[in-house]
Amino acid sequence: MDALTVMGEASASAVDRERRHITRSLKAPSPRALWTNFKIEALAQVDHWPLWLPVVFGCGASIYFALPREPTAWLAWLCLCFATGLIAFRHSFFVLRWQLALLALLSLGMLGFSAAKLRTESVRAAITPTDLGMVTIDGFVVDIPSPGQGGQRLLIAPTIITGLAPEQTPIRVRVTLKPMAELPAPGQAIRLKAMLNPPPPPASPGAYDFARDAFFDSIGGVGFALGPPQPISTPQAAPLRLALQMRINAMRWALTRHVLDVLGPQDGGLAAAMVTGHEAFIPKAEVDNLRAAGLAHIISISGLHMAIVGGFTFAALRMAIAAWPWLALRISGKKVAAVGGLAMVLGYLCLSGWPNPAIRAAITASSVFLAIVFDRRAFSLHTLGISALTILAFQPEAVTEPGFQMSFAATSSLVALAEGWPRPTREISAPWAIRWIQGAGTVFRVSLMASLVAGLATGPFALQHFNRISTYGLVTNLVVEPISSLVMMPALALGAVLSAVGLGTAPLHVAAQAIRAMNAIADLAAKAPFSQVIVASAPAWTLAASFLGILFICLWRGRWRWLGLPAALAVNLAPRPPQPDAWVSSDASAIAVRVSGEAVFFRPDVKLFTAQVWARRRGLLEPSDHQMARDSLYQCGRWSCVPSAAGAPSVAAIWTRRVSAFEHRAESYCDADILILRGRSDNSSCHHSLVLDAEDFRAGGAAELYRRPSGGWRIVWAQPLRGDRPWTHSVTSKQAAL
Repeated sequence: MDALTVMGEASASAVDRERRHITRSLKAPSPRALWTNFKIEALAQVDHWPLWLPVVFGCGASIYFALPREPTAWLAWLCLCFATGLIAFRHSFFVLRWQLALLALLSLGMLGFSAAKLRTESVRAAITPTDLGMVTIDGFVVDIPSPGQGGQRLLIAPTIITGLAPEQTPIRVRVTLKPMAELPAPGQAIRLKAMLNPPPPPASPGAYDFARDAFFDSIGGVGFALGPPQPISTPQAAPLRLALQMRINAMRWALTRHVLDVLGPQDGGLAAAMVTGHEAFIPKAEVDNLRAAGLAHIISISGLHMAIVGGFTFAALRMAIAAWPWLALRISGKKVAAVGGLAMVLGYLCLSGWPNPAIRAAITASSVFLAIVFDRRAFSLHTLGISALTILAFQPEAVTEPGFQMSFAATSSLVALAEGWPRPTREISAPWAIRWIQGAGTVFRVSLMASLVAGLATGPFALQHFNRISTYGLVTNLVVEPISSLVMMPALALGAVLSAVGLGTAPLHVAAQAIRAMNAIADLAAKAPFSQVIVASAPAWTLAASFLGILFICLWRGRWRWLGLPAALAVNLAPRPPQPDAWVSSDASAIAVRVSGEAVFFRPDVKLFTAQVWARRRGLLEPSDHQMARDSLYQCGRWSCVPSAAGAPSVAAIWTRRVSAFEHRAESYCDADILILRGRSDNSSCHHSLVLDAEDFRAGGAAELYRRPSGGWRIVWAQPLRGDRPWTHSVTSKQAAL
């Protein structure tokens, strides 16, 4: 009996081993089976090819912006005609569905290239010459943009700029005012003296090009005022479109002042920024805390604000209609609420001053509400694709902007998560307490996953563009989300609407309490240890790889979507380029060197923002005391610096344009390996030093210097990397006068 038992157990174990072997063989298919499975899954994507239309359209636009030289207009028209012909005669040459899909994708790519070129030609306008100098500007105040590092700024539509002919006058100029200067209201005609220059080039080689943004915003000059703006009376009336824009901006400015009067500058600055888009009154400490806590996206009016305002209006109208049975039986409450939400979104867009992020968010929100009106799925990748294609058709330059990249990466990932999220079964006879607990648990899980997925999707772009990781960003966003979604933004919306009839004070004070709670959370997170981590930028190609990888994961249907994961992590995983030993700004007025992983600034009070952008981009920390760090290595006066310590990088600088006032033939300057001059160099001096002067920086822009292991220095200039494009051209005032 025992022997039979043993034999039976042995036989059973043999059967189990055979079953496990068969199971392992099924789990590890051959390469041929994998290839067959991939082909089957790839053919199944043909039904979803419209999702890729905005992707290839954006790729076509990206190819245009990546070109080193400006293509001729006939190339864009040729691509446009060829794409139109392919679409028109698609059924004559192609029969299979996958062939038609490839044809459509190819056509949209060429249309994206053509749209980008045509958009560039449509906005091409005059740009301020480089050496224009001091001018007098007469013009209209169009808006009050966000303040810069130097202080408050004005956006002006100039009518007259001394020294420039009418055809050489830019459409818009942006001027930084002196501290404590009174801000004029939009629509006011003013006169002020200012130093005017073309829009600034990149802070360092390969960095983000703000001049390109200014080109597409029709801003042809930037500068700083030499005195307060003076109101004037001008006989020249503003054009109709400009007059309408200034009237709307004047209304926004009046509402901003009203919010500040009600709440005060501490709470009112942030409240006004989220209602009207005016960030001029937010205390700097609040901005720094929100940025360190990963909550800076709340300041800029974008998708979150549009979703909350439109969603709140939609829910309120639908509940109001459902509460009136007579009306609910006669109209579609859902569609009426969608129309109301659409109207609220468009009104909020006008109230915010229609910045580009708000325009993109409004188009996306409008697509959702229109889908409800026409009985389509409101939240789907198809709706998101339509909104993205609409944005790129009118603003192809959006593919280069961090806001567009982060917005659609996050939205695509969230919609893909929503489509794949399992639908929980509803309990029919469970007590209300159990249903409430289950619902709260579901909401928490959804919020956690949504914040995690959105953070992972936007992470590569935050690393590449802003070089910061907010360590507690996930936690702070989870805590702040119910405060902003359920209290702050609805109260601000009600306060803005009711302020027209004098009843907005109470909702604004409710919003102020929510703002204080949010600021307290941000302050706590910002002061926590390791609240921010500085990460150097990866090579430029990794950003495109990450964007396409994220979109592949979101749009591909099936298990093979995870093939896009390595590309999506390109920014995170790619090795960083070597750190430069020194950096010089485009006009040689700001200089920094690398010492033990820190950036030491020669002039901490000059172009600090630009120097900080360079330092973060290269993964360098800032010393706690800039002045002390510099003085321990260099002997600096008002106009020059020379090395004074053994460990200091051998860089000397003279940043006055009157170089002849210095004896730069002296040993203290010529002993340095590199001599940087803001003025012109005397070719007879310092033969053994690498001398960089004004002519070098005029031609090359900002520079990064690397010490060669074998001796000598390698210089990387910013201007050659920008290419020869309309937004990179700079002319002198003499050339402009010819």
